[in-house]
Amino acid sequence: MTSNQLALFDLDHTLLPLDSDYQWAEYLAKTGRAGDPEKAIARNNALMERYNAGDLTAEQAAEFMLGLLAAHPSHQLALWHEEYMRHVIRPAMTPQAIELVERHLAAGDLCAVVTATNSFVTAPIARAFGVPHLIATDPEYLAGRYTGKIHGTPSFKHGKVLRVNQWLASMGKSLDSFDKSYFYSDSINDVPLLEVVTHPIVTNPSDSLLAVAKQRDWPVLNLFKQAQDSKS
Repeated sequence: MTSNQLALFDLDHTLLPLDSDYQWAEYLAKTGRAGDPEKAIARNNALMERYNAGDLTAEQAAEFMLGLLAAHPSHQLALWHEEYMRHVIRPAMTPQAIELVERHLAAGDLCAVVTATNSFVTAPIARAFGVPHLIATDPEYLAGRYTGKIHGTPSFKHGKVLRVNQWLASMGKSLDSFDKSYFYSDSINDVPLLEVVTHPIVTNPSDSLLAVAKQRDWPVLNLFKQAQDSKS
C-alpha cells in the first residue's frame, strides 16, 4: 500500500531523546578514542551549546565531528559504531518514537530521516527505526578514509530544504507532488523546513521553537514526556 503523503523526521531530540552526534563524540572521548578525553569532552560541550543557541555553522561543527572520523581507519570506526549502537542508541529508542515512524510506514507514506548529523553516525540509526531514506550531512570519503571535510551541501538549516528538494527531484517529485507533507522536529534550526511542509509538527521542542510554534499555531507533540509518564 502506498499513499501520496511524505513524512520527514529530524533525528536528534526528535526521534531520539539525545543528540547522536554529541553522544558519538562523547563515546569516543570517554573510551580514549578522541585524543585527550578532557579536551575532547570540553570541545563537544562547547559545540552543543552553540548549536542549541542557533549560533553554529555546519563547517564549524564538521571541523571537530568529522575530524574524529578522519583520525581512524574505516574498519575501526565501523566496529566502534556497532558498540555505540548497542550501548547508547538502541536503549534510547522509545516505543513512542518507533510507533510514530511505523504508523507512517504502515500508511505507505514516503519516509525519510532529515538530519544535520553526518551520515556515518546516522545511517545505522535510520535503519534501526526502519526508515528507508536518509538525508544527512555527508562526510567526504576518499581512498578508503574520511577526510574530515563535508561533501556537498550540509543538511542544516536552509540546507535541509535544498537537500529535500534535490532528493525529491531525483524521483521526479516535489513537495507539491504530495497531498500532505509532514516534518517532525525539535529544533529552531529547522524552521526553514517546517515552513515549507503542509503539516509542521513541533516534536519535543526546544524553548525557542516552542515559542515559534505558539505564534504560528503549529501542533506540538512530546514523545518523551509520554514515555516518562508511562513509567511513573
